[in-house]
Amino acid sequence: MAAAPVELAAFLLFALVTAGSSLGVVLVRDVWHSALLLGAALVSVAIHYVMLRAEFLAAMQILVYVGGVLILITFAVMLVRERDDQGLEVTG
Repeated sequence: MAAAPVELAAFLLFALVTAGSSLGVVLVRDVWHSALLLGAALVSVAIHYVMLRAEFLAAMQILVYVGGVLILITFAVMLVRERDDQGLEVTG
């Protein structure tokens, strides 16, 4: 049974989002932007699960990975950031 053109277009769109954000996780130098791109990649994978009619796996993907792992990475990034004497973030 062939997929409908709308389903194929949605799959290709989210496949590009997944591949692009996964590539961005590796190539972006800023840790905060890398964590945000990781979140985009994980949400996009959850959308792939929904398209495969695996709603439980999609919910677990969101709850465990996006909700748990990404929050831990966010806290780690916020705690490790360097600050100067006046409390401002050091960039570069």
